[in-house]
Amino acid sequence: MSAGRPLTRAERKDFNRAEHERKIKKELIAQHGEDLGTFYYWLRIVNIRGTQAYRSGNKDFIREVALALNNVYSRHSG
Repeated sequence: MSAGRPLTRAERKDFNRAEHERKIKKELIAQHGEDLGTFYYWLRIVNIRGTQAYRSGNKDFIREVALALNNVYSRHSG
């Protein structure tokens, strides 16, 4: 948290965002169980980061995520 001083606006924004993400992850795990909830949370984060990468024109990130998803699929499908 803070080192004996009030948080700056940027620090407070980062802290609130992290708290919000922890809350979402906790709710997804409670709703779907540990493994599936964590997977859904991971997909959520990748979707957000992928959208940001797409808008900025970073195709490498999207390619890496597609490869990772393909690897997960091939490991868990027949």
